[in-house]
Amino acid sequence: MPMEYGTIEGMNKKISRILQGTMMLREDHLQESFDLLDGVWALGVNGFDGAYIYGGGQCERVLGQWLDERGLHDEAVILTKGAHHTGKKNKVTPPDITADLTTSLERCRTNFIDIYVLHRDDLNVEVGPIVEILNEHKAAGRIGLFGGSNWTVPRIREANEYAYKHNLEPFTVSSPNYSLAEQVKEPWRGCISISGPNNEADRAWYAEQNMPLFTWSSLAQGFFSGRFTRETFEDHKENLPGSCVEAYCYEQNFKRLDRAGELAKEKGLTVPQIALAFNLNQPLNLFSLIGVFHPDECKANIEALNLKLTQEELDWLDLKSE
Repeated sequence: MPMEYGTIEGMNKKISRILQGTMMLREDHLQESFDLLDGVWALGVNGFDGAYIYGGGQCERVLGQWLDERGLHDEAVILTKGAHHTGKKNKVTPPDITADLTTSLERCRTNFIDIYVLHRDDLNVEVGPIVEILNEHKAAGRIGLFGGSNWTVPRIREANEYAYKHNLEPFTVSSPNYSLAEQVKEPWRGCISISGPNNEADRAWYAEQNMPLFTWSSLAQGFFSGRFTRETFEDHKENLPGSCVEAYCYEQNFKRLDRAGELAKEKGLTVPQIALAFNLNQPLNLFSLIGVFHPDECKANIEALNLKLTQEELDWLDLKSE
């Protein structure tokens, strides 16, 4: 099945609606990492999601080496993130942003990051200096589009109001969590989700703005992995990440899991494909960040990308109708 691409205002490259994550890339398994990247590239994936903190830096280094050796810097789209909190401090400050970005550029073997996203926010920091330093890096040609991952809509609006008032570039992308499952509790500190009925206003704002969304964890940390059902959950619970159990394993989500299983059987697909298709069929300018470990998984995701769900099916999956 064909890959689907989107275009984003301000970026002169097409970008696949599925981006490959990089957390599984390892320098001590370089050939396997290159094989994975080669495989997803051959299937049409040209966007890659990284971060300063992933793998202690090796994930960005492997991606940069692969792009260099394959000569793909001009065709690939790099999205990477910086300014994630550490155990000692919140790093959403101009010096920390600059330090993380400089390191990411070196690791990725490039002088330009297509999409640069702040991995976390710090509400104790004024938005003005953050907007100003990102504009400095954009004006210097180091980054293209920029925005926030795990930034609330009110905080993005505040940043953009500052930008407009001072004739600066605003945030033009966002990277929150979004899935069929409601995020009942944070899987990690500072995680922002736009899932569920409580965040309908945020989704409406993003739709109105047509802001590109690079959403993470469409399978809700494995809740929609298809490896268990409501009935077999207790047998699999100990093998699930604690973040999954803490954030998503609640009755309203088990109802959604039941329905995803029913629809998957009806369509001859899998629960993960239905969960991903739920995201990709929303009336949002949405791109999904997915970390497959084998190209065959990518083929299944492309099949989900090509699946068209009706509004009635979407509402039923999301418990909006019986």
